[in-house]
Amino acid sequence: MKTIKDKQILVGADFAGYPLKEAVVAHLKAKGWTVTDLGVTDPTVEDTENMFHRVGLRVGAQISEGNFERALLFCGTGMGIHIAASKCPHVHAGVVESVPAALRAITGNGVNVLAMGAFYVAPQMGCDIADAYLGAELGSGYEWWHNFYEFHKLAIDELEAFDYEEYKKNGFRLKHIADYPLKLETKPEE
Repeated sequence: MKTIKDKQILVGADFAGYPLKEAVVAHLKAKGWTVTDLGVTDPTVEDTENMFHRVGLRVGAQISEGNFERALLFCGTGMGIHIAASKCPHVHAGVVESVPAALRAITGNGVNVLAMGAFYVAPQMGCDIADAYLGAELGSGYEWWHNFYEFHKLAIDELEAFDYEEYKKNGFRLKHIADYPLKLETKPEE
């Protein structure tokens, strides 16, 4: 598996997300990242294989197959490409438009596919979002919050095990793997 620790990242964009993807990729390459691109690489070539949903599925499949730990996706809004990637098993995708949202996507939700929309995210913000996302992991930055990691890891594990038909048969109640109490906490003053 190509990992974040080894500075390996998978990316994909449709034609609308291409300009933002290019800015983020240039930024990451300058910082020593190896980037694998499965989307539009030449915006002058019309290729229907690079429609947003097809790129999303292609990238999502690489996460599903365990070839990459994380990916960055780009389209006009970030929404459509993230929905497509989410159709693939083991993909936990999210759309973000800010650094705090990117941090929470990985630290609290373990997002392994992060999408951005070029219509809403400026290039420098996209670079900052990528840096925040790639520089954190589940639970990091919340060590002071009792059971934060365990609570969120449980959610990820239950989502990984989720079977809709079983859920439906169970009266739309999720069978719990475990439980960890968690309440909103305020970060202590340092």
